Amino acid sequence: MIQLIVGEKGKGKTKHLLDKVNAEIKQVNGSIVYLDKSTKHMYELNNKVRLIVAPDYLIDNSDAFLGFVSGIISQDHDLEQMYFDSFLKISCLEGQSIDPVVAKLEKLSEKFGVDFVLSVSLNESELAEDLKSKIIVSL
Repeated sequence: MIQLIVGEKGKGKTKHLLDKVNAEIKQVNGSIVYLDKSTKHMYELNNKVRLIVAPDYLIDNSDAFLGFVSGIISQDHDLEQMYFDSFLKISCLEGQSIDPVVAKLEKLSEKFGVDFVLSVSLNESELAEDLKSKIIVSL
């Protein structure tokens, strides 16, 4: 399953994402990974959540990002959820369509049973119609 938190930059998407991940950690049996562009929110995350700073791994295009995500999934068979803060930045999709990457994440989700929650700096009106059903918060 893919869920989207959307809205312009600075509208509070990260707060919603952090609240959701910290609530979910109490309910899941497996592990949770949180990808971000920096360690800025490290102390706001529950210590059971694995924080990964994506830019540290030299990801320079969306294919590299998908490979990185696939690698994380392959190494953790207990992985249940992944949270992506600043999705456009960490996936190298700024100024591009997110549809192809979200479609591939959907396939990974179905195949490996990992849920993805993405914080996307776009307005709901900027998304394709098929993605609008995945929105859980629109700011």
